Amino acid sequence: MKEGIHPEYKETTITCVCGNVIETKSTKKDLKIDICSNCHPFITGKQKILDTAGRVEKFKKKYAPKAETAPAAKKTTKKA
Repeated sequence: MKEGIHPEYKETTITCVCGNVIETKSTKKDLKIDICSNCHPFITGKQKILDTAGRVEKFKKKYAPKAETAPAAKKTTKKA
């Protein structure tokens, strides 16, 4: 390897918003992340849906199976 062209590899603390702290090595000093392996919905099985401006409800309403409606009343015509 050539000298002087590689970044410095140093001890790093990764902190998640859930409070999990991971000690590792990286080229960056300290990292703050939103999701880690302890709080990721795929791993934990707990899904958090953030509904912004009713988009989730709009999606469910649009693609939900349609409920059966009562048959329309028969029209009767009077003959004179």
